[in-house]
Amino acid sequence: MNCIIIDDEKLARTIIKTLCDEIDSLHVLEEFPNAMQAIKYLNENEVDLIFLDIHMPDFTGFDFVKTLKNPPSIVLTTSDPKFAIEAFQYDCIVDYLLKPVATDRFKMAIEKAKKQQLIATKTEEKKAETTPENDFYINIDRRLIKIDIPSIYLVEAKGDYIHIKTEDKNYTVHSTLKKIEEKLPDTLFLKIHRSYIINLKKIIDIEDNSVLIKKDVIPVSRSKRPELMKRLDLL
Repeated sequence: MNCIIIDDEKLARTIIKTLCDEIDSLHVLEEFPNAMQAIKYLNENEVDLIFLDIHMPDFTGFDFVKTLKNPPSIVLTTSDPKFAIEAFQYDCIVDYLLKPVATDRFKMAIEKAKKQQLIATKTEEKKAETTPENDFYINIDRRLIKIDIPSIYLVEAKGDYIHIKTEDKNYTVHSTLKKIEEKLPDTLFLKIHRSYIINLKKIIDIEDNSVLIKKDVIPVSRSKRPELMKRLDLL
């Protein structure tokens, strides 16, 4: 893990640096005597872990944490025990070390930081796995044609075929509404009738039991109307 140390006391920075050097997985990139210098550094560089003192002139450790939009893991290092409860109100703060910092306690904090990073990595991987694709392909006359999903405003089922209407062009494919519904993100699309799926962002008007999309008036089944109203951003 790449880390930085922020503490206004040089001796305190030296002690933390020495403890870091004893752990192979830690690499100290920089040391800073104040938070302002560290902010400038973080605007241009990424780090995995910050060792942060609370009491510093002009800009406290908590002031610093509040400036970070996407903070890395933070281990607070302080001689003041009274801020521990406040510290753990921040998700990014993984531990609270009292000076003088004991080696065993320091290693425990590093393990906590590693676990938080592992959880964050798995969360990002899961998001990537569940993020819907922006397109899919349909087969028409032995040609594979790419359909841009956000451009779709209406899908209509007619017998053994479905009509896909997009901003640029309309397509007719031998398939079922169920198959295409599985390809469309439910955050953007909703089946409002047994024969119709609509893009919620493309709705122009709603009246009684129908919606207007482009020039198409689409019926809304009674069972689907509550879900439709729930999904709309109503004032």
